[in-house]
Amino acid sequence: MGSTFIQHNPLAADGKEAFVAFVTWWTAQVPELKFDFKRVFAENDLVLVHHKRTLSPADRGSAVMDIFRFENGKLVEHWDVIQDIPETPANDNTMF
Repeated sequence: MGSTFIQHNPLAADGKEAFVAFVTWWTAQVPELKFDFKRVFAENDLVLVHHKRTLSPADRGSAVMDIFRFENGKLVEHWDVIQDIPETPANDNTMF
C-alpha cells in the first residue's frame, strides 16, 4: 500500500492502518466470509474486481464491484458498490 490511502466506503476510515484494521475486524466478525471472483479488469492505474460476496453458506449474497487505484505500483485508493442479490429477480439473468 502507498503511504496514503483514500477510502470511499463510508464504513471505513482513510489510511493504511485503518484499512488493515477494518479488514481484520470484518473477517473476525464474519468468519465464513467468502469472495467468489468473477471478473478482474485493469486500465492504466485502476483495477476493478467484480465478485459475489457471501457472509455464510446460507447467504444469498451480494454482487460487489471494488475499484482500486494504484500509484507507483502501490494501492492508494478504493471505491466499492454493493448490491444484494434479490430473492425474486425480475428477469432470468444472473448478476454475474
